[in-house]
Formats: sequence, C-alpha cells, structure tokens
Amino acid sequence: MASSTHEHHLHHLPTPYGTTTAPPPTPSTQPNNLLSTSEAADSLSRLLHRIPPTLSLSFPGRRQSLPSTTTSPPFISLSDPKPTLHSNLLSAAKQHGFFQLTNHSISSQLASSAESESLSIFNLPHDEKQRYFPKNWPLGFDNDDDDDDDNVYGKSLCLDSSCSVESNSTDFGLTSLREFTCQMEKLGLQVIEELACAVGFENPVGEDRTRFCSLMWISESECGLSNKPLSSSPLYPFVIGLSFQIRCRKYSMLADSGWVSVSPQVDSVLVTLGDIAQVWSNGKVKKVRGRPVVAATADLAEGNSNTSNSDSLSMTLLVTLPLESTVTPLLPKSPQPVDDGENNSESPPMFNPFSFEDYAWRVYHERLLLKDPLVRYRL
Repeated sequence: MASSTHEHHLHHLPTPYGTTTAPPPTPSTQPNNLLSTSEAADSLSRLLHRIPPTLSLSFPGRRQSLPSTTTSPPFISLSDPKPTLHSNLLSAAKQHGFFQLTNHSISSQLASSAESESLSIFNLPHDEKQRYFPKNWPLGFDNDDDDDDDNVYGKSLCLDSSCSVESNSTDFGLTSLREFTCQMEKLGLQVIEELACAVGFENPVGEDRTRFCSLMWISESECGLSNKPLSSSPLYPFVIGLSFQIRCRKYSMLADSGWVSVSPQVDSVLVTLGDIAQVWSNGKVKKVRGRPVVAATADLAEGNSNTSNSDSLSMTLLVTLPLESTVTPLLPKSPQPVDDGENNSESPPMFNPFSFEDYAWRVYHERLLLKDPLVRYRL
C-alpha cells in the first residue's frame, strides 16, 4: 500500500485482479434518478459532516436507543440437504437480513490466533501503525489519533484480502490473520452462491472471482462505553459480512426493521446481508447497514481489570466489489418462479444501475444513518 500524499487525495482500493485506475471523483449527481427531497437531505448530510466534532447538535428523533431485548439469529446449517438449506436461507434473508451459520469449515483455533495477531496490531505505537498501515482509502486505520482521548467510538483498521503491510520486515507476521481472512472469504463466496440459488437471482460467483474483493475490518470498542448507536464509524457497502464468534457476546445492528440486538452461539459465523445483496436480489432480501457493533458489557462499562482486551475487539470480513464495478439487479436470464409464496417470475427491476465507486465514497464519508442510501436509486 502506498501512503497518501495529500489528506484529501483519494486512492483506489488495491485488488489482486489488476491495476488501479485514476482516483475516484466525488459522488456524481444523477438528476434523472433523484428527487428534490433526496437532494436536500444529501446537502444537509454534507453540511453536518463538516461541522467540528466539538459541537453537539440534537435533532428530535435522530438518536435511537439500542434495543433492550436480545434475540438469537436464525440458524443456517451448511450440512443440511440443499432444499432445506435454500428454504432456510430464503426465509432468513427475506425476514431478517442476517443469520448465524453452523457446520462451516472455519476452525476456532485459527480464529483465536487471528484475533491475537489483531490485538498485537492495536497495541503498536502510533507511529508504527502509520508506518505499517498507511491510510489508503478505505484501507488503514480510522479514528487512530493518540491525542483524542475522548474518542468513544474506538478505532478500526481495514485490511485487504491479503492483509498487506507496508514493510518487508519478517518481524511483523500476520500468518494466522491472513489464513483466517482467506478461509472467511471462501466461506463468504460459498454463501453468496447458495443465497443466489435460494432467492432466485443470477449466480454472481461462478468461475469469475474477479468481480469480488474482500476487506477484513478489525474494530476496537466500536460502540464505546456509552452504548450509543454507531453513527460516525466508517461504513462501506458490501454483499455480505461474516463475523466468527470466538466467545459469547451481544451485537447491535441496524437492519431494515430498525436497531436489533442479537447474540449468536459460540463457533458460529454471524452473516449479515448488505446493500449490494439487496440490489442484486432486486429488493427481495433485507439488509444490515454497516458492521455489527459489539455491545458494551457491564464489565467493560465498570472498567473491570479482569476483562480481556479481546472482549472489545471484533473482526468482520466484508465480501464486496472492486471500485470500478456497476451495481444492478441480477435478474434471471430465463424467468423462473421462486418458491417463496409470491409470483416473482417476472419482477421488473427495482433499482437503477449505479457506480459502486461513487456509492462507496458517499456512504463512507457521510456516515449517516438518517435514511437508506439506496433510496435515490429505487425506481
């Protein structure tokens, strides 16, 4: 990764599938697809984003309290017969937009080793973090300022699928983290294939894996001890997100139905469907916006010294797209009915095609949860 030469200069996400192109522009306007209300909301979003963090604004209905009840996500077993697997996938995707995956190939030992290596990264001095992981949007550290002691949203590090570092030193090894990321990526592509078959849209995987790239997002104390909704942490569009459950913990997520609190079982993989999956399915599945947030436990809030630092660390793999991609519904080549109780055999497109590059830039930098960012592309 090459470090940025100017703080406002935008770099492409490096992928192993080819050379990068010119730096992306700011989000392009699409007058044919936007309503005046959407334009006004976007203008307000940009204005609010420029307000200094020392100022505190309050809007009626803006702050949402996290849910008080915790539910168990639906179980999906990869060892089930295909008809059962697809039926359960379809139900979970349409009703929730998330589920917990069991009987997968990821070992708990590998996940624990990857977590230990991740902790070693966050324990590095600030200058070493910047040397090993320079900011190269969206890669590198976010909210990592040693002078900001009041940062309640914690810090996060985004790595590419190879967990690349800006150094040839052999002293800095991330062997387990790299293997864990690779295995999670394979599992994610498998889930996408099964989801396409279950929901009834064209399989986007097949033999062409170059239409995907993956990001390992490692976060520390993301929701802080204030237990606030995640409103300023970086968001990035994705197809699906995967979080291995090393220990029992509670997550808060913003789904289409609102804020939900879930507690997956240990050794399962919490799978969240993202905005790209919703577009690909032509609106048939629900989605989760952003990554699951680890809820602050009582021990963390009280500063219990017996609480391990790993309790505040989360690792989420996002299976997403290269920046040059165009996002559009993946409708069946030959219309086929889907056995979901509805007549979806000839559903017209629900979204206009749009540039992933522009969309990713806007979602990442505005970081607002006021409205669904996909609204402007709906037909």
